Amino acid sequence: MSVIVILIIIGIIVAGGFLASFIWAVKSGQYDDTYSPAVRMLFDDSKPTENDPINIDSDENSKSKTK
Repeated sequence: MSVIVILIIIGIIVAGGFLASFIWAVKSGQYDDTYSPAVRMLFDDSKPTENDPINIDSDENSKSKTK
């Protein structure tokens, strides 16, 4: 029976730690920007180069489709 009491106390301490870290994250502004993470994957990270084989293949494919 004493093991159950110890496990309940440990569970309450762990849950309190998670609650405290969540409150800290909200107060520090972790969740302020809710729009840009959803559309960030739609933007290119860098401009493609001419030597990029992926871009060369896609350019050839787009040229053959437009002819």
